[in-house]
Parts: sequence; C-alpha cells; structure tokens
Amino acid sequence: MPGPVLVFVEQRDGKFKRASYEALSEGRRLATALGVPLHAVTVGAGIADAAKEFAHYGADAIKVADHAKLQTYANAAWARVIAKQGAGASAILITASALGKDLAGHVAGMLGTSVAQDCTELHVEGGRILAKRPVYAGKAYATVAVKAGPLLATLRPNVFKAAAPDASRSVEVENLPIDAQDADFRAVVKEILASASKKIELTEAKVIVSGGRGMKGPENWGLITDLAAAFGGAHGASRAVVDAGWRPHEEQVGQTGKTVSPTLYVACGISGAIQHLAGMSSSKFIVAINKDPDAPIFKIANYGIVGDVFEILPVLTAEVKKLRE
Repeated sequence: MPGPVLVFVEQRDGKFKRASYEALSEGRRLATALGVPLHAVTVGAGIADAAKEFAHYGADAIKVADHAKLQTYANAAWARVIAKQGAGASAILITASALGKDLAGHVAGMLGTSVAQDCTELHVEGGRILAKRPVYAGKAYATVAVKAGPLLATLRPNVFKAAAPDASRSVEVENLPIDAQDADFRAVVKEILASASKKIELTEAKVIVSGGRGMKGPENWGLITDLAAAFGGAHGASRAVVDAGWRPHEEQVGQTGKTVSPTLYVACGISGAIQHLAGMSSSKFIVAINKDPDAPIFKIANYGIVGDVFEILPVLTAEVKKLRE
C-alpha cells in the first residue's frame, strides 16, 4: 500500500505561512485520490498548540518538532526531521518559498531523490502522482514523475487553492523527538531583520504592481506604490530597476528574483524581457502599460494599455480608490 502524503507547514515567528495552507489543501486532495492519510509536519519552537489547526485543512496526523534549538532555521536540522517523517511517503509537499526551496534540496539529498521545483499542478494518474512545472524560464512546462521513492515537490504560492477550514475536525498533535546532531547546526539563521514598512510579501500578494525602466527614475516610484496601495497589494520591480539601484533586490520579480502568481499583475513601463516573464507569467490576469505597442509584454498580457505611464497611473489610481471606497 502506498504511504501517506506528507506536507511541511512553514512558519515564521510562530505564524504559519498562508501558502502552507494551500499545500495542505492540495495534499488533502492527493491523499484522497490515492486513498492514503495526510500527514502534516512542522518545525520550530512554541508552535505545538497552533499546529492543531492543521486538522481543519484535512490533516489526519500532525507531527511537530518543537524545541528551542529549532526556533530559527537550520537547514540540515530541519531537513532531518522532514526526511525521517517522509521516508516511505507517497509524496512530500513543501511551499516554493525561499526557505522551502532550500529545505527541499536538503531533504532530497537525505532521501536520495530529486526535487520537482516550483510546481503549478499535481494530479494522480495510474496510481502515481505527476507534477507539472515550468522549464526553460517559463517558456514551456514539463510533467514529471519519480521512478522510486516519494515525489518531493515545492508548490508555487497562489496557484493552488486553499480549502475552507473545517473547524469540526480535530487531531492529536504528536511531539517528535529531536535527534539532530551537532553537525546539523553548522549553518543556522541567527537573526531575521524584518522591514519596518510591513510590506506585503510579494510571493503571497493577490495584487502586484511592478515598474520597469520606463519609470525613468526612483523619484517617480511613488506612482507604483500609490497604485499598489490603492489595490491593497504589493509592489515589485524588474531586474533593470534593481540593477540600477532604484529598488531593493527583495522587490525583484523574475528569473533571478521572485516568482509570483497573483490574481492581478500590473506591469508599468516593463518591456517584457524573458527574465522578467519567467517570474510572473503564471499570474491569473496581466495588465501591461507601455508606450511601445510592440513591447513583448503585450504578447502575454490579458489587457494592454498603449500610453504614457505618467499620465495613466495617476488616473488609474484615482479610479481604483473610488471603486474600493
């Protein structure tokens, strides 16, 4: 009989990431299709009580490695917990966050398997799980499977739908023993410096407004942030903007930045280089604003506005504010 589906639930400062609930919901769907239980595992300190809510998203078993030594991220130590619980599983699902992608590689090494990174679709066919993921900078998609061992996949945030929680479900939390070795703590996160601005995390935002070199300079960036604020969303930037020093790297969308999948992506003064498209082409709706009618961005946009961003953005921002009021 196939093993359970295992989902790693990511937390930061004791708060579980929204994308992890998407992974739990997808794990529940796969587990039901395979006829196996869904196990949820998380790692940290002081999180055992909060982990009970995993049952609301379909978990049949909840396993928590709760220890002061595991409060901050130590990739080898955290991976050892997941690898031990995932041995014999049908699949191991991890969110495709920066932490998740790093962690998945370590887990794969311990289990002697490979990782299907940044998956956008999972389905069961002939009793095995197949994963769909982008290749060639998002220009094509490949469907992959594993010959042996569990399918280890990271799931792109905002692509898989989180189910409505069922508060009537409850599961006892199993506290896992900590068997990490000293060598597992050779690399640890000592401190996380949070942004004072409390910005919405790009990878979890439902609406993203991004700017490119067409904004002409950092002094005009207020037009981008104003529209993003009007939507209640996040703001991003192209690689050219970040390389020019206008915006920090944490806001970069693209192949060497962050991969995002919001409901709405507004590209302002962005030509649409392959590097940028690789990071946002899976957005549900794409709106492009560019004065060049032949800009590549228009080829993937659902809606395009040919015009001057400096004239369009203030008007668009005012209209969005009226609608939200």
